[in-house]
Amino acid sequence: MEHSSTTTSSKTTSTTPRVVKRRSATGIWKDHQLYFLLLLPIAYFILFKYVPMYGAAIAFQDYSIFKGVTGSEWIGFENFRELFAMSQFYEVVRNTLLLNLLDLVFSFPAPIILALLLNELRVMWFKKTAQTLLYLPHFISWIIIGGLVYQMFSNNGGLVNNLITSLGFHSVPFLTEKNHWLLVYLGTGIWQSAGWGTIIYLAALTGINKELYEASEVDGAGRLKKMWHITLPGIRSTIVVMLIMQLGHIMTIGFERPFVMGNDLVKDYSEVISTFVYKAGLQSAQFSLATAMGLFQALVGLVFVIASNAIAKKFGEQGIW
Repeated sequence: MEHSSTTTSSKTTSTTPRVVKRRSATGIWKDHQLYFLLLLPIAYFILFKYVPMYGAAIAFQDYSIFKGVTGSEWIGFENFRELFAMSQFYEVVRNTLLLNLLDLVFSFPAPIILALLLNELRVMWFKKTAQTLLYLPHFISWIIIGGLVYQMFSNNGGLVNNLITSLGFHSVPFLTEKNHWLLVYLGTGIWQSAGWGTIIYLAALTGINKELYEASEVDGAGRLKKMWHITLPGIRSTIVVMLIMQLGHIMTIGFERPFVMGNDLVKDYSEVISTFVYKAGLQSAQFSLATAMGLFQALVGLVFVIASNAIAKKFGEQGIW
């Protein structure tokens, strides 16, 4: 009897992996359309995120475009030493941090406030129209936005300055004086991104239990109190996750916005890491130096993500992992 029971258990154990494999294969085939939809984003990340990591080796080489990555001479951290010895390096790092921190302070709360205001609208046709109009700037190229900014704020012939001078005041150097340029830069960024950023927060708002609002109305709570005690705590975890992701990009700045809106008169603020990499890598053909800057930028961003995630967990939030 013991021998037969042992034989039976061994057969069961040997057939279990086959059953699991069959079930997993059946489950994959059942949802094959969803897995098929995943192929495109997976291919995107492999081609444009993982494959380019091979090129990070250039940062440790005296790279020659004729010899390629495999044929170029390895020089260790020499490119990083040269980079850290440049005075321009510290200027572009300072400007990148400054612009991103100001964006974090002013641009990050904008979609949250906008989502709260849209959530309070009760006339559906007006709410949908407002959302559509607020989303539109996200789809406009920064080249076009830059042209609009120059048409609006240029010193000679700009719409805003024409209005100011017509009222008897002096024209304001919005694009040629660095402090005024900074205000235009931040305002344009809020206008372009705030509407699109509300999508995530509006989606998070749909998960709040409606009974909480009904109970608060019975207790006599007004709109502001409901917003403060129910709506904001309901989307707090989403805000924290978005903040962590934003901090991860504190050293990463898009190329188009500072490049299009910047000029030589305001380069004390407009010269950032992305424009430095463009000028060093493409205009001056210093590929190794530009790659070293990009690698440094990515490492600092990783440190910010890990640190902000750890801080969020210490305050009892879920974090991103």
